[in-house]
Amino acid sequence: MKYRKADAKAYARQHMTGIWAAAMTPFAPDLAVDENGYRRNMRHWVDDLKIDGLFISGKQGEFASMSLAERKRSFELAVETIGDRAGTIPSCSDQNIDTVIELAKHAQAVGADYIVVHAPILYFQTAQYQTLYEYYRYIAEQVDIGIAMWSHPDSGYLMSPELCARIAADIPNIVAIKYSVPREMYVKLTRLAGDKLIVSTSSEEEWFDNIVELDWRLYLCSSPPYLLQTKHDRRMREYTDLAFKGEVARGRAVRDSLDPVRKAMSSTRPPEKPQAHQKYWQELIGQVGGKTRRPQLNLTEAEKAATKTAFATCGLKVDQPAQAAE
Repeated sequence: MKYRKADAKAYARQHMTGIWAAAMTPFAPDLAVDENGYRRNMRHWVDDLKIDGLFISGKQGEFASMSLAERKRSFELAVETIGDRAGTIPSCSDQNIDTVIELAKHAQAVGADYIVVHAPILYFQTAQYQTLYEYYRYIAEQVDIGIAMWSHPDSGYLMSPELCARIAADIPNIVAIKYSVPREMYVKLTRLAGDKLIVSTSSEEEWFDNIVELDWRLYLCSSPPYLLQTKHDRRMREYTDLAFKGEVARGRAVRDSLDPVRKAMSSTRPPEKPQAHQKYWQELIGQVGGKTRRPQLNLTEAEKAATKTAFATCGLKVDQPAQAAE
């Protein structure tokens, strides 16, 4: 561990900054984890795109389709591949709390910087305040590693700003939250929590305004950092750094210049195939995409063709077309 449990918040506030991306897990044609492809992607994201940290085996990474051994191995791959050059935050989320704790202990043992644990699905409940407080308190007692909470609509409810602030105030190794909620909720939590909790959300389109208006310093995290950028076109990195330096007008112009890329992605993404679409987009920009695992569906040839056509006119600069996307 790079820090003591009692120092987790201070350590995170100093080191958990910049652009953190949610890694997709590349699966080979036989649906095994493509370890070589995974390493290649991670090196590219950190070395070429200058991404500051990676969220490993989360929802984008299809963790629900992975075995416990595969999830543990993904943590190891991330730390081994980029742990000395960028931050690592594996997702230990699971409905089974013993699995959460087993994954958390493994992440800590292999040298991850932090972990993410999303709020669980709570069947039949009409209130969740004390249940969730005790959930995070219990998990945090089992490990020393810094923990990021994660509240999103998939749980069937949203954690209130007041609850998140109380958890952060009371538990020393709760350091951050990925707060996938309406903007008014994360604005309120930012003000309530102060320096007790790093608040972030996964919306790339809101990231610039949150730097400027809320003084945020962490994007945690989704796939845009490596889908909107290439080695020769790092506009998300550019507008982020400009905003950090207070060069708002220049930063906004760079941010807005990505609108054609955003539109090309969103207009061609089939509603039931987000991971498959993003993996194909990865292939178009020279990364390793691969298959998705059930229950996720893969793209049809017609869907690939539509995506490739939109990509060709979106203005994102690439070195050369990826052979895998042909």
